[in-house]
Amino acid sequence: AWNFWRLHILVAIAYEIIARLLVGTLDVVLDSSARVAPYRILHQTQDSQVYWAVACGSSRKEITKHWEWLENNLLQTLSIFDNEEDITTFVKGKIHGIIAEENKNQQPQSEEDPGKFKEAELKMRKQFGMPEVEKLVNYYSCSYWKGRVPRQGWLYLTVNHLCFYSFLLGKEVTLVIQWVDVTQLEKNATLLFPECIKVSTRDSELYFSMFLNINETFKLMEQLANIAMRQLLDNESFLQDKSLPKPRKPLKNISALKRDLDARAKNECYRATFRLPKDECLDGHTDCTLWTPFNKMHIPGQMFVSNNYICFASKAEEACHLIIPLREVTIVEKADSSSVLPSPLSISTKSKMTFFFANLRDRDFLVQRISDFLQRTPSKKPCGINICIFQEVPELPSSSPLAVSPPSALNNRPVNFCAGEVPTASQGLLKLFRRNSEELLGPKGAKEKMKEESWNIHFFEYGRGMCMYRTAKTRELVQKGIPENLRGELWLLFSGAWNEMVTHPGYYGDLVEKSMGKYNLATEEIERDLHRSMPEHPAFQNELGIAALRRVLTAYAFRNPTIGYCQAMNIVTSVLLLYCNEEEAFWLLVALCERMLPDYYNTRVVGALVDQGIFEELTREYLPQLSEKMQELGVISTISLSWFLTLFLSVMPFESAVVIVDCFFYEGIKFILQVSLAILDANMEKLLQCCDEGEAMTILGRYLDNVVNRQSVSPPIPHLHALLTSGDDPPLEIDIFDLIKTSYEKFSNLKADDIEQMRFKQRLKVIQSLEDTAKKSVVRAVSSDIGFSIEELEELYVVFKAKYLMSCYWGNNRAAAARRDQSLPYLEQYRIDMEQFKELFISLTPWSCGAHTPVLAGRLFRLLDENRDSLINFKEFVTGMSGMYHGDLTDKLKILYKLHLPPGE
Repeated sequence: AWNFWRLHILVAIAYEIIARLLVGTLDVVLDSSARVAPYRILHQTQDSQVYWAVACGSSRKEITKHWEWLENNLLQTLSIFDNEEDITTFVKGKIHGIIAEENKNQQPQSEEDPGKFKEAELKMRKQFGMPEVEKLVNYYSCSYWKGRVPRQGWLYLTVNHLCFYSFLLGKEVTLVIQWVDVTQLEKNATLLFPECIKVSTRDSELYFSMFLNINETFKLMEQLANIAMRQLLDNESFLQDKSLPKPRKPLKNISALKRDLDARAKNECYRATFRLPKDECLDGHTDCTLWTPFNKMHIPGQMFVSNNYICFASKAEEACHLIIPLREVTIVEKADSSSVLPSPLSISTKSKMTFFFANLRDRDFLVQRISDFLQRTPSKKPCGINICIFQEVPELPSSSPLAVSPPSALNNRPVNFCAGEVPTASQGLLKLFRRNSEELLGPKGAKEKMKEESWNIHFFEYGRGMCMYRTAKTRELVQKGIPENLRGELWLLFSGAWNEMVTHPGYYGDLVEKSMGKYNLATEEIERDLHRSMPEHPAFQNELGIAALRRVLTAYAFRNPTIGYCQAMNIVTSVLLLYCNEEEAFWLLVALCERMLPDYYNTRVVGALVDQGIFEELTREYLPQLSEKMQELGVISTISLSWFLTLFLSVMPFESAVVIVDCFFYEGIKFILQVSLAILDANMEKLLQCCDEGEAMTILGRYLDNVVNRQSVSPPIPHLHALLTSGDDPPLEIDIFDLIKTSYEKFSNLKADDIEQMRFKQRLKVIQSLEDTAKKSVVRAVSSDIGFSIEELEELYVVFKAKYLMSCYWGNNRAAAARRDQSLPYLEQYRIDMEQFKELFISLTPWSCGAHTPVLAGRLFRLLDENRDSLINFKEFVTGMSGMYHGDLTDKLKILYKLHLPPGE
């Protein structure tokens, strides 16, 4: 009988364990916000078949703590009730009240977040030990592959972390990864699943699969990792956009942060597509058709509306792009609908152009939004409303910067500087140093006149200025070389610099005035490079050109002290000044540094390294035979930096390189990449025969030095490449227009969107590589004076850096983060304050025990803080740690003694 009852008890226990594991597993799989634990406390009366969950815990210690609380606060009260129903009602009410109070005290920051999402966020914080300041963006059901076994659970994506939780048949998996530690992020295909997401760190590779929408998840992970990389690059942490308009309809299970990030992604794509200023925010977009007068047809596409612009992009690539600044709009008129053209809308501008849209859904709402934006547009004064949304606005005085159009403004916009009137304030240097008109009457001059006439015909058919229809025909004309008289105007239009210039009148002049007579590291570097920008050009062999270059570079250094001045900026700016006046060259430089070549011109040339990685990847794809050889020789890293940073201006004859710049301002980095591939392709046979890097560089140098522009009307400028050798047979000349044509024929299938995707992938790799270099540099700098091994110092650096980064997004007092200066040596860039040091002291040092630990940590911090700025760097930190770990007894006693003397006490 005893054996029977013992077997019965064991079977009951086994069933209970199995049931508990199955319930926990099912709850995690089916409930998106669950944090199911293997231990539970249940309430059930004797006569009832129903039980109520009172508490749960992931460990025996946790559940015991809950039980003790119940004993002290609840169980004694139950004795006063007479029946079981009252007991159950009381217990349920008490527990619900406690939960409600906890939820009240831990509400997320946004009331827009749906209730289900709030619950998930609260449980995420509890599950992974996150503070309230850590915000959940979204969560997804997926499987995590641990070895060969998938663990079904929930992936939580927060602003700063990737977290995963799974409870499967008694086995619990908890992962927490900081985005700043992610080195690679990609979608992969495995044997079992066609798609999965691979997350790589320096220590591990994690695979997640079985997503309901893997593309949405991957894009969000990319965006969050990119934000983290931006934080490592320039200390720019994530700040939620409080001005984001509320949705017209409540969204289910989508947080305000997710909406914010989605809006940012759309804004970035919108600004990149139409080359708009960095602060332009997309309000919405809709399908429509646009009447194109040049081919007499309606083109399907999308209309985009933002605070200051109405834009159109055709569905067929390059069929038509259109940008209409609201500052140019005079009339917005609804026309009568018909079965052929439903919901038409016409928009007229000050340049007497009218744009006709049709097939607009919700046209009335669209017109109202445009009306709202027009009312907020500077210089817009709406009159009475009849069939038009606005009556035509009278023309502004010609002196107003908002009234002029690019053709008339280029020659008549004088800027008064503090030093007095200067010629370069109103025209480019090339006009000031123009040759005699007789020299322009030959065959080259006739060819130049033909180009100008082609553009005039294009302006007549497609419009001139910001509102020009941009089509494949426009690109064809650019490929043939922009005439010198139109070059400055079209550079301003295609780059988007014109928009920023006309909306910031007087900005450049103010910067020049403020920066005059000021000296810093940037101005010293500028002064050193002024006379070696384009010394062979007559425009920079006198003080007029040098002074203009000085003013533009100095003004930009004061506008953007994060960049300040970087080598290669002087070469590019000197070319801009040849075709533009100072103010125009300044805004072109802004467009170049801040939008078209992001992160290129800084101390670590991150942007150029990113595009170098893209170039290597494209070489593997398009020129696989050559790719392996180039990697072996190590040539790509050398050539791409000089080509990309100066847009070929430093490696190619000026009259040829300036045609490259024409196409770059129209196409962007895509064109530079495809021309670079064409150059490698043209030299493939010779490069495959090379034995070393020097030989390969000589071949490429000779090739580039002999790229000629036979159509140029500019005086020839001597350009002898440093690698050009004498005594050999003269190399064949390569026509620049043939090179451009070849690049389009062989590599024009490069897409701007694909390049941006590749930029993200490479940015992760480049920034993490730079961080590893910084770590090695810091460890090498301190290793000689410290008792720790190299491996130990690297581990301490990782912990120290992580504690600093925590202050960037978790600390209430962000003094350490705010005072980071990337121009400082690596050793000085990461510094922590006293509170952070105390946390490290408690967790790492052998002297942390008892109530005196915080006092001891504070005294040691003050002792290590030699410059009294309330921050210590890594060297000071490991110096204190080394004394506690590796000092002999006498050294340790000395440290303790010093802690009781000023400034330690």
